[in-house]
Amino acid sequence: MLKLLDHLEEAIITILMAAATLIVFVAVVHRYALGVSFLHDFMAGFSTSWAQELCIYLFIWMAKFGAAYGVRTGIHVGVDVLVNRLEERLKHKVVIFGLMSGVAFTGIIGTLGAHFVLLMSRTDQTSPDMELPMWIIYLCIPLGSYLMCFRFVQVAFAYQKTGRMPHVDHAHVAGIETEEAKA
Repeated sequence: MLKLLDHLEEAIITILMAAATLIVFVAVVHRYALGVSFLHDFMAGFSTSWAQELCIYLFIWMAKFGAAYGVRTGIHVGVDVLVNRLEERLKHKVVIFGLMSGVAFTGIIGTLGAHFVLLMSRTDQTSPDMELPMWIIYLCIPLGSYLMCFRFVQVAFAYQKTGRMPHVDHAHVAGIETEEAKA
């Protein structure tokens, strides 16, 4: 079940990123095509005024789900120089405290976000260009925050069990073998 959630999380981020990239590309091509005399009349019939607004919303959603992905995979920037210098017992407690602080913070933000979305759903407020109900746009706050909260809990349980945090080797480039790996 967790693998399905992992793949769904990755698919959502990928789809949002691809959609934003495609929309920006189409809007830029459209803008430049308007300047070409023989395409102007044809292109003027299409409007991409909504593209910037949609891309902003896609990037906000991507950031919320990307943050949860970052917790799960260990790619978030962390300042652990002092923590790594602590003796093992104290280090363990400090790491667990940090993870539980993440659980509390994201849980609170998720709950406040859910309350806000509920309030927004009772209004007629819409986005400026696309006229989407604003509660749909703000829905990323509770969804992304609760997912991130779950990921903090998941990492805390794994750390409690194994004593290791998720870690990404930033020096490793996929597809490139080092001399040590060849030997």
